[in-house]
Amino acid sequence: MTLADHITQHFRGEEAPFVESATGFIQQASDEYRPILTHFLNPRQQYILSTLVNRDSDLKIAFNGGYPGAEMCRGMIYPAYFDEASLDFELNLFEVDYPVKFTDLQHGQILGSMLGAGIDREVLGDIITDGIRWQVFTTEDMSRYIASQVDRMGKIKVRLKTIDLDEHLFPLNAWEEESTTLSSTRLDNVVATGFHLSRHHAKELIEAGRIQLNWNVFERPDYQLAFQDVISVRGFGRVRLTSVNGVTKKDKLKVTLSVLHK
Repeated sequence: MTLADHITQHFRGEEAPFVESATGFIQQASDEYRPILTHFLNPRQQYILSTLVNRDSDLKIAFNGGYPGAEMCRGMIYPAYFDEASLDFELNLFEVDYPVKFTDLQHGQILGSMLGAGIDREVLGDIITDGIRWQVFTTEDMSRYIASQVDRMGKIKVRLKTIDLDEHLFPLNAWEEESTTLSSTRLDNVVATGFHLSRHHAKELIEAGRIQLNWNVFERPDYQLAFQDVISVRGFGRVRLTSVNGVTKKDKLKVTLSVLHK
């Protein structure tokens, strides 16, 4: 068994491409003995990268999404001797300038417009709001291109204005942690428990294509979730499997779910 095979067997088959990219980042940081910056990573990818970096005592890993509690973050793999405070994550923050008095913006409109303009998801960080204002984190190197390509979101005319990172909003919605028990970590079970739905309703939502797992459409109700998987449910919000904390006397899993209601 090769080293790559040994590493990938600890993760899912569909995660192999990311594991391969992550090992490449780590090898580069080790060979060149300098910090290596990734694109934006979702929580599951951050967990995988951290797990791989922690195998090497000469390297460390840090994440930054532009504000405390950011979901999408850039990762920095760096030599142990390096001062973390000096790391530059090359982040940009846009304020979305739009006619606030005459229209409402939604998260889906903003993300959809950017993806529709041909912008890769991996250069986009969190999209946050205080209920009126909207802001978008992006990679610094793509900020000028993004600003030049996006002047409408849906039918709304907008302008993306770069502001200082310390001018970020404090998001309106916050994740709520809930300790509960599960018979299994099946996707339909976690969706049902997180949003207090029947298992049948959860299965219908999944099979109707209204579910995303780690930002990809997913339609397998029996899929077993893992640590830091994020499930988006259209019309309900998001739920994340934050931790598995053991087993009850009746062989149920003790878990912590983080829920973000729409």
